[in-house]
Amino acid sequence: MSDLYERKNPHRLYRDRENAMLAGVCAGLASYFGLNVKGLRIVVCVSTLFFFPFIVPSYVILAIILPAKPEDLYKNESQEKFWRGITMAPTDVFSNLSHRFRELDLRLQKMEAYITSREFEMDRELNRKPR
Repeated sequence: MSDLYERKNPHRLYRDRENAMLAGVCAGLASYFGLNVKGLRIVVCVSTLFFFPFIVPSYVILAIILPAKPEDLYKNESQEKFWRGITMAPTDVFSNLSHRFRELDLRLQKMEAYITSREFEMDRELNRKPR
């Protein structure tokens, strides 16, 4: 089995201490959601001016609750890309699975139609191999 499936999805919300300015909450949020770190920090600073009683306690609570990002979170870049793709675009993953199941269903329908047809009975009686 592929090493991508060895453990559960490691792409989750962490505090990113490598790119941190204070506690790494903004860097972790930006990494998780695929946003620009500087842009998110500007949005948080500006919103702090208007929503101070909500933003500051939320930041402190997230700094306490969120675990720090482990150093060996991903084995290589392809593993990180795989998990990020699944987390960021689940509709793509599920639409691909839906398409594959639809194709399998059509194949099963064709097999059922052949087996229940008169042609199958004749092939079986004449000991011919199915097409």
